[in-house]
Amino acid sequence: MLAIPLYRGEMSLNWDALNHHIYLGWVADHVRFDRDFWAAGTQSYQYPYLYWPVYRLYMSALDGRWVGVIWVGLHTLAVPPVYWIVRLCIQGETWDAAGMRFAALLLSFLSPVLVGYTAVTSNDVLASIPLLWAISLAFSACEQPASGRVSVLLCLSGLLAGISVAFKWSNGPLAVCLPVLWLWTPGTPVQRLWRCFLAGCFTVLACALTYLPWGWQLWREFGNPFYPFMDEWVAPLRNLVGRIP
Repeated sequence: MLAIPLYRGEMSLNWDALNHHIYLGWVADHVRFDRDFWAAGTQSYQYPYLYWPVYRLYMSALDGRWVGVIWVGLHTLAVPPVYWIVRLCIQGETWDAAGMRFAALLLSFLSPVLVGYTAVTSNDVLASIPLLWAISLAFSACEQPASGRVSVLLCLSGLLAGISVAFKWSNGPLAVCLPVLWLWTPGTPVQRLWRCFLAGCFTVLACALTYLPWGWQLWREFGNPFYPFMDEWVAPLRNLVGRIP
């Protein structure tokens, strides 16, 4: 994938990049609520901080080829958790097992959607990295004997899942499936339920704390931390505290 921008000699900017990727990175660098309104439609108010690298690379004097290499290089952070999952699912020290692990890892990164992201800007891969680590930690916990280490792994799994959801809300439907793995861990039914509850609490806490810096700015400006969505749900609270945007 690193070879794609090197071969093409450039980093492409697709419609989404021109519409809001660069803009959101700009917002992450300097909040612009006092200057712009609805500049990129509803996309103007997404969680902006994962777009900051794109903006800084765009504003730099680097050649487009090396901008692409750096951007794709950031995506390689997704490789270790995926390999960890593959290693847990395909065990063995034989050449056959090693070959199957390599094939599984290769196939997981050859999706046309993922390969397409190497030529354009997007935060989807970066937002998925904490979730991939959350899944890998959950798989690892399933392989552990019943001990306190299982609880630690699941709490870390929940923590990273919450961070991933705050980065991109569309990761939520995947994160809510994690209890299936959390309940698969060794121990009594009561222990499993308690660990699942604890990991879920860490998920909610991590999501809230990660989203807080951006949500607080939206609340101060618009009286809605999820602006422009769910405004009717937030309106009673806004009216209760006398917050007039």
